[in-house]
Amino acid sequence: MKVIIDQSKCVAAGQCVLSAPDVFDQREEDGIVVLLTENPPQHLVADVRQAAVLCPAQAIWLREQAGESGREGEE
Repeated sequence: MKVIIDQSKCVAAGQCVLSAPDVFDQREEDGIVVLLTENPPQHLVADVRQAAVLCPAQAIWLREQAGESGREGEE
């Protein structure tokens, strides 16, 4: 899975950090999302999917890699 974020859409709600703190962080100055790892390990995939679903700004996209199950382009 590849994680893609759009910082220009982020509203700094922090739901991603609460859901997957090993994958997402927030900038100190304004709370905008920071991606810590573009390709999270398998044991974090469910948390990352939850973060994408909970994002109020829909600023997180998930792209499945070849051989992975799931929905392409899930938000």
